[in-house]
Amino acid sequence: MSAKAIISAEFFPPRDIAAQEKLVRSAKTLSELNLSYVSMTFGAGGSTRSGTADAVSLLQNLGFDVAPHLSCIGASKADIAEILDDYKAKDIKRIVALRGDLPSGMGVLEGEMRYASDLVGFIREHSGDWFQVEVAAYPEMHPQATSFEDDIKHFVHKAQQGADGAITQYFYSADAYFYFVEQVRKAGIEIPIIPGIMPITNSSQLLRFSNMCGAEVPRWVRNRLMDFGDDRAAIRDFGADVVTKLCQDLLDGGAPGLHFYTLNGADATMKLVNRLSL
Repeated sequence: MSAKAIISAEFFPPRDIAAQEKLVRSAKTLSELNLSYVSMTFGAGGSTRSGTADAVSLLQNLGFDVAPHLSCIGASKADIAEILDDYKAKDIKRIVALRGDLPSGMGVLEGEMRYASDLVGFIREHSGDWFQVEVAAYPEMHPQATSFEDDIKHFVHKAQQGADGAITQYFYSADAYFYFVEQVRKAGIEIPIIPGIMPITNSSQLLRFSNMCGAEVPRWVRNRLMDFGDDRAAIRDFGADVVTKLCQDLLDGGAPGLHFYTLNGADATMKLVNRLSL
């Protein structure tokens, strides 16, 4: 395990004052981990554009290096240029460049930029090397990809357009991650690919998220979660054991770091990092 593992975390924009207070509490707690950076999500079709910018400023004021998510679906090049210029003026140095989810009612990809590779290329064209650009990776294949091979080609194209690194969708099979990385390396791409880690704290929520994004929850994990029923403490303890082993296997196998999906909480991530002595 590298002593310089990149440890980062993702938050989402709070919808009200109570949620904002929770975000601040969680961020302050996680600041004890000396995170390399934190990311802030961006809504489909720009639905949370102002919320993202406000939350980015909030976390910057708490001392974090913040990487806003930037989605190109439903946005023009002029829209994206304005956002990039605003972030540059605020001394933001990182961007997570994504295609984004299709807004409700949009059956096909439309607009000046239809893919994350288009967005990465435009960021480089507009802002040069100002931003460290991270992109998404899908070890178990993007749910809308036509094949695994095609998905690898899309990822390679994003990297060739100027991505500096990647963060994966969460998964619970270390083998899936290592196989994906192996295929990408065979294609000549050497950028760091950081595993995205989803703590297991709520079984119904986890299964709902996983069904939406195509992340596979192993059958034995699903069955064990069903055994626990509504026993939240047992679910959290079991989840911590499963995800700690996953993280350790990833780090031992050469993963360059871990990116935690916090869901704006701190306890589960703190527990995992402390178990890993990170």
